[in-house]
Amino acid sequence: MKTKTQLLVPILLLLLSFNLNAQKDRYQMYMVHEDHVVDGKMDKHIEADKTVLNAIKQHKINTSWVTFQSEDNRVMYLVPINKMADLDNDPFEKLGKKMGQENLEKMFSAFDDTYSQHGDYILMLDKELSYMPTGITQTPTGKNFREITYYHIPPGKEKKAEEVARKARDLYTKKGSKVHYRVYKSGFGNMGNFYMVAVAAENKDSLEKMRAENQALLGAEGEQLANEIQATMPKQDRYHGNMRMDLSYASNN
Repeated sequence: MKTKTQLLVPILLLLLSFNLNAQKDRYQMYMVHEDHVVDGKMDKHIEADKTVLNAIKQHKINTSWVTFQSEDNRVMYLVPINKMADLDNDPFEKLGKKMGQENLEKMFSAFDDTYSQHGDYILMLDKELSYMPTGITQTPTGKNFREITYYHIPPGKEKKAEEVARKARDLYTKKGSKVHYRVYKSGFGNMGNFYMVAVAAENKDSLEKMRAENQALLGAEGEQLANEIQATMPKQDRYHGNMRMDLSYASNN
């Protein structure tokens, strides 16, 4: 007999899939795999990544992902999916059939001592709350540097959090801000709720220049908004890093 927990998981997945399908114009889902790489092991981890990437290319596996490497040694792989059922389409299962399961396991064993922990979860790109007036893209040309800020939403503050996120988008739109950003919502597999906001720039210096210009542009309204965001979501974590396009992949199939 199935336990309550065993029954609850598929029901939650079904409800999530139904909700997202109904709002597919607003959201783009991503399955994220995140590795926390051990100090001194990043080079080995990257070499293992390149080996996997070469195998995917060689065997013409139909899949795609973008890779982000943070300054605090986290590596995130974001795979676009259209529905929860897409999680059943494992590209590495197909790769194992083509190259042999033993060879596949040997290839992935190169990662074994490179990370302290890893896991999978869902993020949802919210197109309505994002501000990218020239068109939403994860990889704007020439801007591989990223600032990633997690705004943790306290229980019961979800409605207020979305309200201030809309105020931010509306203010940036009204002022014609040059600081473009994407808003991702936490999804299945995450503890707690948060917005993950990604800002792209050429490098850290250009980001700081944009930030200073943006503060001057938004003026008093920007200060008021910043205070409201801080009051609504006081816990915030910020990270910097770079998109690793050399470790990303998009098949032509």
